[in-house]
Amino acid sequence: VQLQASGGGLVQAGGSLRLSCAASGRTFSSYTMGWFRQAPGKERKFVAVIRGSGGSTYYAESVKGRFTISRDNAKNTVYLQMNSLKPEDTAVYYCAAGWGARRSDEYDYWGQGTQVTVSS
Repeated sequence: VQLQASGGGLVQAGGSLRLSCAASGRTFSSYTMGWFRQAPGKERKFVAVIRGSGGSTYYAESVKGRFTISRDNAKNTVYLQMNSLKPEDTAVYYCAAGWGARRSDEYDYWGQGTQVTVSS
């Protein structure tokens, strides 16, 4: 599986962005898809996860109520809608495919990352 993340950019605090992650391969719907982020000098952290069927999602407390993860299995794409962005959301955002939930070592495939910068 190859993953290509896009949609990052520079936005003011309170604004919105939607990240996309396009996947190759015919088995996309069987994978759990996750979003992680890594701020400069910090470790990579879990953001959100969605199961293969799209019926089950889970979020980090820091983004709950502001971010929404979704997927379109017909398009082999997972999305992360980010609203009410804060400067502390600034990071490189990575999508990942695997079988796990919140731990990065539960994911087998990673996208290249897309930069999100939120100005105050």
